[in-house]
Formats: sequence, C-alpha cells, structure tokens
Amino acid sequence: MSSPTGPAAKTERLLNLVLCLLYTRRALPKSKIRDIVPQYGDAASDEAFDRMFERDKDELRELGIPLVTEDIGGVWDDEVGYRIDQREYALPDIEFEPDELAVLGLASRTWAHASLAGPAAQALRKLKAAGIERDGDFLVGIEPRLGTSEPAFEPVKNAVVAQQTISFGYRTGGHGEVNTRRVQPWGLASWHGRWYLTGFDLDRGAPRVFRLSRIDGAVSPVRRAAPYVVPSDHRAREMIRTTVGERDFSGTATVRVREGRGQSLRRRGEPRGVEGEWTTLQVPFTDDDALADEVSGYGADVVVVEPAEVRDLVVARLRGALAAHRAVTGGAA
Repeated sequence: MSSPTGPAAKTERLLNLVLCLLYTRRALPKSKIRDIVPQYGDAASDEAFDRMFERDKDELRELGIPLVTEDIGGVWDDEVGYRIDQREYALPDIEFEPDELAVLGLASRTWAHASLAGPAAQALRKLKAAGIERDGDFLVGIEPRLGTSEPAFEPVKNAVVAQQTISFGYRTGGHGEVNTRRVQPWGLASWHGRWYLTGFDLDRGAPRVFRLSRIDGAVSPVRRAAPYVVPSDHRAREMIRTTVGERDFSGTATVRVREGRGQSLRRRGEPRGVEGEWTTLQVPFTDDDALADEVSGYGADVVVVEPAEVRDLVVARLRGALAAHRAVTGGAA
C-alpha cells in the first residue's frame, strides 16, 4: 500500500521531524533521521529522500523553527548533523489579559484529551529504541490534542474521518423521545459553544444537523453500509449556522466569581460589584444545562446566585461528582 499524500501527510511528516529534532540533545545525521521519521523510510530512493528532506528543512526554517547544522564527524569525516536549537525554539514568559485568558481557557477545553497520532508516537519510540539521549521536557506543547466533555465526540469524530456510516439514539429536544438515526457523517464543528455533526440522514433521506449533547447512548458503526462521498461544496459551519441560527440568549444568571477565576464568564458577563476576592457578574446564557456544566467545571470558584433552576443543577452535578469520588476512594472526602 502506498503512503498517504497531500497536505495532511506533509504536515504529519513535518511534525514528526520537529519531534525528532527536539527530542535529542545531540545533532543527528541524515541517516539516523531517515530511520526515525516514518515517512522518510518510505522514500523510493536515496535521491527522493534527499529532495524531500531538503524541502522540509527549508520549510521549517521559513516557519521560524531554529533548525541548525553541526559538524558531527571525526578528524577524517565531515558528516553534518541536525537539531533544533531548544533555547531559540522555546517561547519567553507571556502575560495575558483576562479576555485573552478566557480564549485560552476555551481552547484548552477543545484541545484536551486525544494523544499523538500513531506515526508521531512511532517516531518517539524509534528514538528511544535507537538509544538517542532524549530531552522530553522540550516536547511540552508540541502534542496535538482534541476532545470535549461530550461522550459522543470521539466516536463521531472517528466516523467523520473514516467516512463510516453510524447509528445512534437522538433526542429531538430537551428530554423528548429518543429515536434511532442512521447517518452518513459529513463534518463536525463547534457553534456557539456546542458541537454539531452534519451529515445525511438515511431514514429521512435528507441532510441534517445533530447536536452532540442530544446523542443518547452509544454511537455504533452500521455494518455493510454502502460507501458514500461527502459533497465537495459542503461547509459544516455554514450548514450549522443556517440550521441552528445565531445565538439567542434566553436568560441572565447572577454568579459570584473568585478573583483570577472564571475567565470565560468574565469575558461575556457584566460586573455588578466586588466584595473581597469575589466579583458578582450578570452572565447571559442560552441553556440551563450548558451553563450548569460550565459553572460546575470551576468547582468552588464560581457560585450561582440565581436563577434557582441553574443553581440546583450545579448543586446536583457537584453532589454527583462527590458521590463518584467517594465511591472510588472508599468514602474519603
């Protein structure tokens, strides 16, 4: 089977090269790099590898990555080695304003759980097996992650990537009746803080948008399903925007936020007073459960004053978390 090509394969190869050259404290010769980076091992010839490697070096330098060369040969050998200058690669300390911290907080919720892609992890294993003296601390921040609190996110994401027809139980709204849907997944996107799946509903014979939080139970592949092609003009966010519409705030909550915490709430809320280390905010929201999920994530650093419905939902979530903790620890608080 031939190796994958295209922008995604190139990005993966460059990422593997960066990992390879960050991971080592000593410059590596081309021959060692070719053994470690999976895509280089698939090169048809030495000349093909040399051309690919030269292009990749130039591209890394154009991206601002400090790739340096060093003489690693002996008295009679002038072999050149390559590494990334870790001192130049590392970013200096950065300070953020509250609104910038809010954006970073939201991003950290989005990119949170998945691990390195298989070839990248394979490259690190090859480095270790080759006896390369590693410096793993410099890999912090290079690992791409993606995940959310939605239980259906991972299987739905995998189905979109694999173009695998899936079935799942779906609530039409609130606590309504759950119906089984068979869907050809087209895309997955976040819209106003919620994740949505776009695709073709086989039972209804039409394109549909599905909110991941309304998927009930497991997401299962449909066996022996016919292959399908995602429409070339499909734009997931545009389809979601057209179907779901713009944000329509349904209410306002009064919350108390501890100093330095709750940045996402501070970003969209209006201050209504400060008392000691607590700030009172008026926060618009669209969905009781969504706001309760958000507030619960801050633990004791955010307190809902009103409405009572949201406060009760937060209390129920925190009590559930405490009960689950006690079940795991044998009753310890």
